[in-house]
Amino acid sequence: MDKIIIKGNNPLRGSVKISGAKNAVLPVMAATLLTPGKFTIHKVPDLRDTRTMMKLLNIIGAKTKYENGRLIIDTISANNPEAPYDLVKTMRASFYVLGPLISRFGRVNVSLPGGCAWGPRPVDYHLKGLEKLGADLHLEKGNILAEAENLIGADIHFEFPSVGATGNLAMAAVKARGITKLYNCAKEPEITQLCQFLNSMGANIEGVGTETLVIKGVKELSPADIEIIPDRIEAGTFLIAGALLGEITVEDVLPEHLDNVINKLRDTGCKLTSTKNSVTIIPTKDIKSVDMTTAVFPGFPTDLQAQWVALMSLANGSSVITDTVYHDRFSHIPELSRFGANIKVENNSAFIRGVKSFVAAPVMSTDIRASASLIIAALAAEGETQISRVYHIDRGYENIEQKFKSLGANIFRKTD
Repeated sequence: MDKIIIKGNNPLRGSVKISGAKNAVLPVMAATLLTPGKFTIHKVPDLRDTRTMMKLLNIIGAKTKYENGRLIIDTISANNPEAPYDLVKTMRASFYVLGPLISRFGRVNVSLPGGCAWGPRPVDYHLKGLEKLGADLHLEKGNILAEAENLIGADIHFEFPSVGATGNLAMAAVKARGITKLYNCAKEPEITQLCQFLNSMGANIEGVGTETLVIKGVKELSPADIEIIPDRIEAGTFLIAGALLGEITVEDVLPEHLDNVINKLRDTGCKLTSTKNSVTIIPTKDIKSVDMTTAVFPGFPTDLQAQWVALMSLANGSSVITDTVYHDRFSHIPELSRFGANIKVENNSAFIRGVKSFVAAPVMSTDIRASASLIIAALAAEGETQISRVYHIDRGYENIEQKFKSLGANIFRKTD
């Protein structure tokens, strides 16, 4: 099993190109199943999760070809509306095929999802929404079996603006009879791009980017091409690393997707400047402690919470980090404590007292973003750190060792 080895406390400096967004490309890949044809998706990151989604599309009967960031998907031969446990258990986003498959085939058999090892993230919103659209659902041996001769438009109110449920039900509704209104929708850029992609295929979705989507069902969709938006979580990860380790510019980004993160980093005393497609951070010698509460977009993203905890652990003073999106997403904290971090967790909050320095230690990844926080901590620590179970980071970060190495980090991968 691979390990990442980091010899820490080296200053970083330079620029890094940000990859296409994992959380944008996965639902777009699922959306290609809505209609037969050939799609070309540009700026697709080469990740374990994108490869898993390709395998799933292949099982369903689609053909995929990936080369140098370009993914061609041919869904003409798709004929098997099933998503087996072996794939779904490794990546929750594979549940995105539920909506497109029931829309196209009138039936679907999808295993209940797995993915990251933190907390229950129930799929109730997806299932209740499909039932409102007229689907007949039942659970059998851990699989969701859904059938619908015709989906029919409905008004659906989300108790929480779930990204997954918003995307899944938008895809299910685009060919439903009549009008579907989705209320309290997620407004994340990745959902906005999905809806824009659906509209480019011929869907009729109004209110894109707002909390209310009005979807007028259409009879047919056509294939379309798309370029994936930059990964704001990868960009935020490198900016947080820069706050500790040196001047870093993230390129090929959309700064407006990072407003909350940029403002929080400024609160720490760092200087940040941006252009149309880049953001530069110049660190401060004395990092101020800054409280942070995660929220749905445009708030501070839960996917950067672990990285922020690593930063605050080396800040001057005390801070409180609260995750309102996923209440038990703190598996990184015992590992950060091994570096010397002083953190106490109560309910969905982490109480942090900053320490002056970290000392290297062997640590273990538990999920994608926890892995990123451990890399940041190891880069700042004195000595050599070994990070195991790095397959988690391969799910969400493309060439992370090479990118940090280009900035001056002493980092490499070791295969046992």
